[in-house]
Amino acid sequence: MASFATHYLGTRRARRQNFAYGDSQGQGLARTCYHFRLMRTGIIGLAGAGKTTLFRILTRGHAPQGAKHGAVHVGVAHVPDKRLEKLAELYKPKKVTYASMEYLDVAALAGESGRDSAFLVQLREVDALVHVVRAFDDPSNPPPSGKLDPRHDIETLDLDLVLYDLEQVTRRVERVERDLKKKKDPKLEMELALLARCRETLEAERALREIEFPAEEQKILTSFQFLSQRPMIYALNLNDSDAGALEGAAKRYGIDTSAARPGTALVPLCGKVEAELAELPEAEAAELMQAYGLTEPGRDRLIRTTYNLLGWFSFLTAGEPECRAWTIRRGMTAVEAAGAIHSDIQRGFIKAEVVNWEDLLATGSWAAAREAGKLRLEGRDYVVQDGDVILFRHSG
Repeated sequence: MASFATHYLGTRRARRQNFAYGDSQGQGLARTCYHFRLMRTGIIGLAGAGKTTLFRILTRGHAPQGAKHGAVHVGVAHVPDKRLEKLAELYKPKKVTYASMEYLDVAALAGESGRDSAFLVQLREVDALVHVVRAFDDPSNPPPSGKLDPRHDIETLDLDLVLYDLEQVTRRVERVERDLKKKKDPKLEMELALLARCRETLEAERALREIEFPAEEQKILTSFQFLSQRPMIYALNLNDSDAGALEGAAKRYGIDTSAARPGTALVPLCGKVEAELAELPEAEAAELMQAYGLTEPGRDRLIRTTYNLLGWFSFLTAGEPECRAWTIRRGMTAVEAAGAIHSDIQRGFIKAEVVNWEDLLATGSWAAAREAGKLRLEGRDYVVQDGDVILFRHSG
């Protein structure tokens, strides 16, 4: 859990209609704290694939090379957001707060050790998995199998997750069957039918992420925290010489079919190049990217892909105290977005003043956006859009 200071702006004369985040129109300033869980992504892979290198790239951290068996590195990455930077140039706030993601780098997984429940328990609460797949040559650090084979590595680790889940399903089925022999229970009968379908899928060596479950069944499955149900991103770790030809990498290495399955995505990157970019000042990094034929850092592409795969995006709040990005799920309403800031704002929600970030920059201020007709007053059922800048009216 993480704690962040949250500002409220409002006038003393309008206690019943406070504003949460916006221009410096309000005079009274109160401070509170809001607690929420960072979105978590687990980084997995076979030995020598470059997991910890990717972890350092994402978190700008300096974790020891290679996590030991049972060990885990934890770090936080700021989500790049040019929109937030542009708004900060306009408002010159005291504070700029990017959206964040938490990354867990666990020790290399393989075979029986990869299916050890104590070993994998660290991954059960992540929102997504990133499998670092080796596709680079390094004679001083050869692959454990002695052969470079990205497709085999994907199949190996995917199977580990499937078998781990199959063990969990089998144990739960046995327990539910015992309970049903003692007493009939419609809820347990529904659970048993669902688990039987999951077992059938897993026994066919298919990940649960490939199956679409109705909302009611999904609610039941959430408590089991099945790993093969987690969205999967394959981070294909390439040779430096591949930097200028990332687009066709999946097909060249025979993993395009794997990356096209439901709930999966692929991000090709060059770990050594990206590690060097992460250590350089912005201007020097841009020059190096141009030399390698890269248009943007792999870190940015991976984070953006994670957001898209999970259906996340950010709305923005902007004012002199702080410019900030808030991450929510697609389809969330204005009143739900207010709750992402603080439950008090959600409970006292009245209206949301909304303007697109580009329109706010073009007009130059909240007041000018209102005069130009670019600002909208939306109710609690308004579906928030990516890039909305919102000022919440709330009571209390």
